[in-house]
Amino acid sequence: MRALFASLTLALLATVAHAGDAACDAKAAEKKLAGAAKTSFLKKCEREAGAASANDACMTKAADKKLKGAAKNSFVKKCEKDAAAAPAAAASK
Repeated sequence: MRALFASLTLALLATVAHAGDAACDAKAAEKKLAGAAKTSFLKKCEREAGAASANDACMTKAADKKLKGAAKNSFVKKCEKDAAAAPAAAASK
């Protein structure tokens, strides 16, 4: 079950990261960034886009489970932590 959850999370993050690339590239072009400044901006932008998508996915799961209040907050926090750890665990294999 954990392997399934991890693979789904990775697939979601990869899809969002790909979509985020285009948006981040457009923002960098709009700001007329180049070289190291562009590279740094793109890394930060893509990281923030991935975090936002993980939060959205976790909030959706919490809503599906009809969680409220402290239970919802705890679930979302753990879900985001697990989502952040999944790509790191996959990269280390």
